[in-house]
Amino acid sequence: MKVGRGLAVLAALLAIAIAARLLLGGAGAGWPGADSLRYRLLAAASGVGVGAALGLSGLFLQVLLRNPLASPFILGISGGASLGYVIALYVAWRFGSSGLGPLGPVSSATLGAIVTMAITWRFGTREGRIDPLTLVLAGAVMGAITGALTMAVQSLVPGGVRGDLVAWLMGRVPEAPDLGLLAFLAALVVASAIVGTLAGRALDVATLSDDEATSLGLSLGKLRALLFILACTLTATTVALAGPIAFVGLVAPHAARIGLGARHGPLVPGSALAGASLLVAADAARQAIDLGGGRLPVGVVTAFLGGVAFLLILRKARWAS
Repeated sequence: MKVGRGLAVLAALLAIAIAARLLLGGAGAGWPGADSLRYRLLAAASGVGVGAALGLSGLFLQVLLRNPLASPFILGISGGASLGYVIALYVAWRFGSSGLGPLGPVSSATLGAIVTMAITWRFGTREGRIDPLTLVLAGAVMGAITGALTMAVQSLVPGGVRGDLVAWLMGRVPEAPDLGLLAFLAALVVASAIVGTLAGRALDVATLSDDEATSLGLSLGKLRALLFILACTLTATTVALAGPIAFVGLVAPHAARIGLGARHGPLVPGSALAGASLLVAADAARQAIDLGGGRLPVGVVTAFLGGVAFLLILRKARWAS
């Protein structure tokens, strides 16, 4: 009953966030006309897809690394995906490769995410065991390196393209997304949620020590490879669609645990719902705040709110240790 109520509450919060996003726009509050409604619906759909993907990615990484502070942004995966995506765009511009299609940059972003995660993992382990603090520090360093390389590539493109990249790097929920890419993200989120839910028991066991998990018959290597690939692909696709968005992947699984407990069967759909609710609500909130020079990028809103949440989670983790 508790799980059912928790999922119902998360679904209701998502419905409220979507309604708020439909009612709020650049022209002010109120139900929009037909033309504006289409863009707001697409923005809400993009927010749901990106937020759900980040929520799932964050949960998979926290299980994979047994680290409550793990998330795509903190571990540098978003930065690696951004670098891969920007390189793909530079190659397309420089050599006229217009036939890359929406999944060409996604493939490049996925490769960047996987390479970055592999390096972070390598430096975040000692004698085959994960060191949570070192892992977070390695992720922060990789995020800084990939960020610097992304700016270097960005400086090579013309001014007009560079301006678009700057806006994209701040994170935004697009009102006119690439529909093929959005459909791919939706299918990926649904498939990942189904796989994660079916593997809920295995995810529970994976939170134990390696010896305990192996003694219970779990193939840790196969599970970690699956979670690794899913987390990187989910993150890379969100980066291609909306740019790097901070902290949703960190906060969403923790928010879901409040109402659903620690079992990963319900936590998988719960994290997707929580991530979608957080991002759509942040996008709606920024529409209501006009600073005179325009609305804040949604990435700024999530970075500020998520940064506060990260400090609270870090403080709790230190007290628990």
